[in-house]
Parts: sequence; structure tokens; C-alpha cells
Amino acid sequence: MKRITILGSTGSIGVNTLKVVEACPDLYRVSALGAGGNVELLASQITHFNPQVVAVRNSASAEALAALLPGRAPEILVGAEGYAVISSLEEIDTVVSAMSGAAGLLPTLKALEAGKDVALANKETMVMAGGLVIEEANRRGGRVLPIDSEHSAVLQCLQGHSRGSLRRVLLTASGGPFRGADRETLSSVGPAEALRHPNWSMGPKISIDSATLMNKGLEVIEAKWFFDLEPRQIHVVVHPESIVHSMVEYCDGSVIAQMGIPDMRIAISYALSFPEHIANDLPPLDLLKVRSLTFEPPDTDRFPCLRLALEALETGGTAPAMLNAANEVAVAAFLEGRIAFPDIARVIAETLDRHSPVPAENIDLVLESDTLARSTAEEAAGKIRQRRGQSFAGI
Repeated sequence: MKRITILGSTGSIGVNTLKVVEACPDLYRVSALGAGGNVELLASQITHFNPQVVAVRNSASAEALAALLPGRAPEILVGAEGYAVISSLEEIDTVVSAMSGAAGLLPTLKALEAGKDVALANKETMVMAGGLVIEEANRRGGRVLPIDSEHSAVLQCLQGHSRGSLRRVLLTASGGPFRGADRETLSSVGPAEALRHPNWSMGPKISIDSATLMNKGLEVIEAKWFFDLEPRQIHVVVHPESIVHSMVEYCDGSVIAQMGIPDMRIAISYALSFPEHIANDLPPLDLLKVRSLTFEPPDTDRFPCLRLALEALETGGTAPAMLNAANEVAVAAFLEGRIAFPDIARVIAETLDRHSPVPAENIDLVLESDTLARSTAEEAAGKIRQRRGQSFAGI
């Protein structure tokens, strides 16, 4: 039986991971859970899965959680130190890293330092410090297995093939809720519209990233580290149906695609059981109902976040970490109604223009760049709001 820690258990990936665990009680056991402030859902998860220890964001959340579980609460740890502890418990085998944002980086590194396998859904970890993450995994003997449907697809398409024969990777993108929208429309969309993804049910941050195509840019950076690729080997293709999750092209022109219904439980299950496939009760893909699969190039003029991500990857060093930090700040500002949708890219571009990256030689340099970029992005968002002289919360 594989013993698991889930970081971000109350988010979309965490909830779906628990569904996978529940469907395979003979294969998986939840040893620890880490969550933020949704203590009501966490209390329900604790009651159902009976973890030995949990970690929450702060003392207030810990007190609220204990009050919901009088006399039945497991050991409750707090903050970054608590997340680090449950990521490196001696008895666990795999850490599912699904915390949102840069907060997932340090717990993931702690897991790898302890020699654990990491099933990674936290994009920011690989974007900020992919080289350091892979280096640590190789040194300690752990594995980093992707949960993203696109990277899971690539991993599956690589099985049984020589890496020397790989020509390129084709990452598919749905195009998000605004595919085909003109600039005038994009200038007036609000958070509620941007959160309505046409195919996937995801958390707010990743949903906005999908709407701007930043999500795909982050995935390109991740793919470079996951699969040891050159940037020129990674291509993005818009595929609105979200049936082909990604493809690998080999040197003889053969293209192998991984397809399936758009449900994250498939990718989660594969990361937990790699390299085996475990049966589930999800409906099969019915191509006769799908009927057609379409593909088109991404529009980096209307969706410049993708272009900014590709440029950061080419620049290298701490540029991706600064890109990620600026994006997190800009997305939060948009969700809070402080800036408009197109301003997300403007905040990121201004942040990257104002700072020169340095080689990402250690985690301290990465975190320093992250802090610097966040401060600059907050300043840029504030200036944009001041220039516009209005709130976008009601748009």
C-alpha cells in the first residue's frame, strides 16, 4: 500500500486525488493532509480519510479546525514548517504537491530531499526552480511525476521509445473561454467570465491563467525540465475539444498522441501508479460522439502572456521565477477588481523589463528574485489602477 501526503487537499487537484484514493482503498492510504483556510472541507476529509497529521496555513485555521473536530483531531501543524514536516514524514512514499502558487516550492523540495516521489500539480515549482528540483530528485533517488494532463500525456507517449529519437513535443491548449475574442471584448471581461473554462473544472488561479494562455506558457517551461528538452523542441497547439492532451513527434515523422475525456483523475491516477494504468469508473472516450478534432496556432498578439513566458524561458536564469511572481500578483489584482484583463500581461511585461535575471544557482537566489518581482508587480498594478482611475470589480 502506497502512503500519501496531499499538499493542497481542499483544492481541485486535492479533492480529485482523494477521489482516486477512495476508489482504490487497497492501493493507497492517506497519511497526511495539507490545506489553507478551508477548514470545513478539511475537517470533512479528516473524518473520512483519518490522516495521522495535518498542516494548515496559520494558527487561526488550526484553532478553527480543532473546534470542528473536538476530541477527534489528528496532530495539527502550522505554516511553512508544518507543510515541510508532512512532506518529509518517514512513513510516506509519495507527496502530491497541489498547493497553489509559489508556496508549493519549498514543501516540494523538502519531499525530494527526503527521497520521496512527488506527484506534481504545482506548476510554479518547476517554473521557478525546475533545474534545482530535478537535480535534487536525481541526487536523492526520488521521482518527479507530472499531474498536469498535458505533461502526463507526454510522459505516456514517451514510454517504450528512445529519447534520442524524439523530435519535438506538442502541448495542446484549449484556448480558454476567450478563444476567438477580439481585443475590445477582452478589455471589458471580468473575473466571473474569465473563470468559466469551457472544458475543465479548476481553481481560480489556474482558470485565469488558462484564459490568458499563461497556463500554457508555464507548461512549456515545465516541459523543458520534466523531459530535458530544448525550448525549440516544445510547441503549443490550440485544440478546443481538449481530447488530445498532448503529442510527441519522433524523428521519422511518427506522432503519438494521448487522448481521453477531460477529467483530471486520469492524470492523477497515472502519477500515483506510474508506470501502470489503474482501472476506474470514468466514462470511456467516445470518438463517435466527439466526431471532429480541430487544431489551430495560438494567437500571442491577443494573448501576450504566452509570448512573455516563452521569452522568459529563452532568457533563462531567474527570469521564469520573476515571470511567475509577477503573474501571481497580476492575477490576484484582476480577481480583486484592481486591474483589467489585458493589464495582467502589462504588469508582467513591466516587471520583467525592470529587472535583469541572474543564474538560478540556488534556491535563495530564486526566492530573492521572486520577492523582488512581486514588489515590482504590485507597484505596476497600482500605477495602472491609478491611471485608469476606476475599479474593474463590476465589469
